[in-house]
Amino acid sequence: MTRRTAVLDLTLSHFRSWKRGRIDTGGAPVALHGPNGAGKTNVLEAVSLLAPGRGLRRAPAPEMARKPDEIGWRVAAVVSTPSGEIEIDTRFTPGDSGRGVQIDGKTATQTALGGHVRTVWLTPAMDRLWTEAASDRRRFLDRMVLGFDAHHGDTSIAYEKAMRQRNRLLSEPPWDQNWLDSLEAQLARLGARIARGRAEALAALREAQDTAETSFPRADLAIAGDFAPEIDLDEPDMAETGLAVDLARALAEGRPRDAAAGRTLTGPHRSDLSAIYAAKAMPAAACSTGEQKALLISLCLANARALAGRTGAAPVLLFDEVAAHLDAARRAALYAEIAALGAQAWMTGTGPELFDALGADALRLAVTEEGGVSSLDPT
Repeated sequence: MTRRTAVLDLTLSHFRSWKRGRIDTGGAPVALHGPNGAGKTNVLEAVSLLAPGRGLRRAPAPEMARKPDEIGWRVAAVVSTPSGEIEIDTRFTPGDSGRGVQIDGKTATQTALGGHVRTVWLTPAMDRLWTEAASDRRRFLDRMVLGFDAHHGDTSIAYEKAMRQRNRLLSEPPWDQNWLDSLEAQLARLGARIARGRAEALAALREAQDTAETSFPRADLAIAGDFAPEIDLDEPDMAETGLAVDLARALAEGRPRDAAAGRTLTGPHRSDLSAIYAAKAMPAAACSTGEQKALLISLCLANARALAGRTGAAPVLLFDEVAAHLDAARRAALYAEIAALGAQAWMTGTGPELFDALGADALRLAVTEEGGVSSLDPT
């Protein structure tokens, strides 16, 4: 049986609409139901902060503090992992530069969280993924990559910093050639590493789709856009080195063009994620709204299967309002696939009937809000 990661106990303090809140799951799936605005998504956001990154809303840490208290916030959890139970505490205090992290009482980095907790999420805001800007699809792709490589986020941050420095230098002629050479060499190394990580993640997703029996449609995935290099994954180190050389050369040759444009026009920040509805050979952007939703669910499930296969542990699934646009049969199929995967899922919906097929062992909680304060009761 696939091992998994599961949140056994979650405590919220002054986090968004939750002044105080505690959920003892015992590792069971969690179904949160209640009216819109009750605070269900806030719980999923809190769980998402047990992994690296800014959470499923990508909000700055100060924004997550409960208003009007303005005293900061805290999310604490006991998490079961394949290597044993751990305690995670992440919090923000006004005046801090960002959220802090402790693992088993010791200060840790967000990157360290990635070695313990991996999450896969789907939110209503992602329903427009295939028709919105390429930057949204890159973010979706990079979130998947982060599950396989906990350092991918640090690499991306370093890449963005080096790119900003290069853009600033190009805007102030005459150029310092040595500094430009150094920056572009760094940018090329980081960019090649990002491109390799994306290629390896897509390969894992393709394999997870090809080897699974699923009720959800298969998507043919590829890197597209202005920067879509071929990466030979049979020789990944050599491919990464070669791509870094090619990218450094392209950056050097593109200096006049980039200076005129005021931005860097070559690199992984120009990539896009392409998806084709395989059964219909149709681009995802041309599919119906229902088909696009089904493709997203399919990719999230494939991501979870790929992570379970690669790391030996199924990730925590965070599905916000995922059942709202699925009929009863498709909801039952989704819950069956989650059960087969062995993952702990946290799901939200407006009514308890949306989770009838979830199974008797699931923890069902009604979420209510009164006077700006969220609370919950078992049902």
